[in-house]
Parts: sequence; structure tokens; C-alpha cells
Amino acid sequence: MKKFMDWLANSFAPKAKTLTQKPAVAGLSSAMQKLIPFIMTGSIVFFYNVFRSYIPKLPDLGNISNYSFGMIGLIAAFMVANQYMEKFKHANYSITAGIVAICSLMMTLHPVGAEEGVYDMGRVGPTGILIGVITGAVVSVIFHYYSKLKLFKNSEMPDFVIEWINNIIPIFLSLALWSTLIFGLNIDIFQVILNLFEPIQNFGQSLPGLILLVLIPAFFYSMGISTWLWSAIQNPIFIAGIAANALAVQNGDPAMNIVTNETVYSLGLIMMGGTGATLALNLLMCFSKAKKLKTLGRICIGPSIFNINEPIVFSTPVVMNPILMLPMWINSITGCCVIWFAMRGGLLNIPEQLMQVAQIPAPISSVMILQDFRAVLWYALLFVIYLGTWYPFFKVYEKEVLAEEVKEEKKEVEMTAPVEAV
Repeated sequence: MKKFMDWLANSFAPKAKTLTQKPAVAGLSSAMQKLIPFIMTGSIVFFYNVFRSYIPKLPDLGNISNYSFGMIGLIAAFMVANQYMEKFKHANYSITAGIVAICSLMMTLHPVGAEEGVYDMGRVGPTGILIGVITGAVVSVIFHYYSKLKLFKNSEMPDFVIEWINNIIPIFLSLALWSTLIFGLNIDIFQVILNLFEPIQNFGQSLPGLILLVLIPAFFYSMGISTWLWSAIQNPIFIAGIAANALAVQNGDPAMNIVTNETVYSLGLIMMGGTGATLALNLLMCFSKAKKLKTLGRICIGPSIFNINEPIVFSTPVVMNPILMLPMWINSITGCCVIWFAMRGGLLNIPEQLMQVAQIPAPISSVMILQDFRAVLWYALLFVIYLGTWYPFFKVYEKEVLAEEVKEEKKEVEMTAPVEAV
């Protein structure tokens, strides 16, 4: 175990961190983070609609959601191109590339065989986030490699003319590429991309898919690598899942997709206290015999209740701590399995509407999102399971900390003891 931990700390973790800092990865991760405010805006409206269902006289805020979360594919195209230009150090192209990505995505909204000027605007919504990401990435590649050519570097033309030309050429190339594929070759890019990624979406909506989408970020998080890295992979699956559920319910059918952001994060069941279900660990620390752990536990309990666990993960520390890393991984698997079988077995409702309110304490958030009071019972059961998982590992770690505190106290006594005269 020691060799494995040494390899993780000294070889794997540094390489993984280096990977996350590369422009190709950092740009996509940054773009996904910038989508969060638009997703949250839609969540607020859906949350508001819970009250509106009881008080119909409240004003309809549907358009706010339609033109924020409902345009998420379009926003994704802009943000991906924009952030890639920033990370690849082409800040002068950041706005232009983003706008070209939007123009390119608009071409994919034209169904093959449809009359001119006819667009399927449903494609810019949640189902279009993956297409938006790909469109933005392709446009970024064209702008990136064109900028590396450094044309007209030594030209005697006025600077503003050179700037125009250096914008016109990559704009033309980007739009020409999509125009050729869509209008020249009559390819429905939107449908082609969906078909290519359908197996991934299907796997993502399975129990193994759910476990991997939760366990892999938890694994890397336990080594100090932010879970935001995985949002580019998770979000397309999560958003497509909740969008399909909302549409199914609207058509009178039951919601079927379990793997959504609501299930994984907002319910506060799988992520009870944060990634790895650390709320139970935090509670154990609050009553620890070790002064260090008790102090940290009481400081961190507030954020933990609101499912924010960076303070406890990095201060305890859980990060790179072999004793506490393992239960974090175990909980990531256990929570997924319990919730999956509860929802699939009809013992707990499946989320039907977008409502990303992960910072509202569970089980309050759980009941609000699911409209199901059984969530309280599942919260209690999972808490007991998580507590049972953390307990033996915590007691081993607590024993180590206590031993360290005894050594420190002895040193202090020795340093303060009066020296006897010779």
C-alpha cells in the first residue's frame, strides 16, 4: 500500500495535474464552469415553478428559463471557442471565435431537406450542448492553427487592415467548412454527432455509468485534483438526461433517466456533504478525542451541511491520505448503488425537472426536487451506511493523530522544563 501511495503522490498526481493545466483540457473545463450561471438561472425558474404549481396566480417566468438554460447549446458553442482562445493565448480572437462558433452552430439547426430559413430551435437547448462543445472546439482549431501561420507579420500594410484580414480568413474557413458539410454534402451534422455519441449516453444512463461518473472524480479529488475537470464529460450526459425526463413528463410519460446532476449532486444523497459523502466524517471529527480533528470538524461542519467539503478534504486532510481516501471511494460506489436501486425499484422518485440546488441542505433539497417525502428515509439510511463506512478508517486515523499530539505535548514539556544546574 505504501508503494502504491508513493506512486500516486510522486508520479501519478503530478502528471495528472500537469494534464489538467494543458490548454486543451483547461479550456474545456473552464467553458463548462462558465455554463453554470445559465444552468442555475434555469434551475431558479424551475424551483419557482414548484411554488407556482400551488399558487397559479404567480407570474409565469418560463421565458427566463427558455432564453437561458433553453439556449445552453448556443452558449456552450460560444464559451468553448472563447475559452480555448484564452487558454491557447489568442485573446485577440476570443470574442470573434465565440461568435463564429454561434454562427456555425446555427447552420447545424437546419434539418436536411427542410425549406430555406427553417430551423429546429430545439437543437440549441440541452440536447445541443454536445454539438455546441464540438462546434466551438472545431472553430477553435481553425483559429488556433491559422494564428500560428503568422501571415502578414512583416507586411507594410496598415495594422487595422492586417487585423481585418487575419479575422476574415479564419472566419471564412470556419463557416466554409460547416457550409460544405451541411449544405454542400447534405449532412445533418447534428444528427450524426448524436448518433455517434448515443452509445456513450446510453452507457452513462446505466448503473456502471453512474458509478464511473461519480467514482472517477472522487478518485482524482482524493489526490487534490478538482472535480470540475470532469464537468465536460458529466454535463452533456446529465443535461440530456434531465431534458429527456422533463419532455417525457410533459408528454404524460414517466421520467426514466436516473443519471442527472439532480440525482448525483442536488439531492445531497450520493454527495452527502460533498464528493465522497464526507458529512459523516465531519460529524465523527466533531466528537473526536484528538484536539486537531475536533477543532477542524467544528470549523468545517457549516460548509459540510451545505455540501461544500473542500475545507474538510484539504484540512483533515483526506487528500493523499491513504486511510481516508479509501472510504471516500467506497462511499462513491455505495451511494450510487443504493440510489439507483431505490429509483429503479419505484421506492424513490426520479428527478423530473432541472433543479440544481446542491447548496441547499439535504434532505430539504431532496424532498423539494423529487416531491417525495420518502427521500428523508433514504437520507437517514444512507447516512448510517456512510457513517459505518467512515468509522473504522476514522478511528485508525484518529489514533495516529492522538499519538502525534502526545509526542508534541512531550516536546513542549521538555522545552519548557527548567535546566538543572551542574
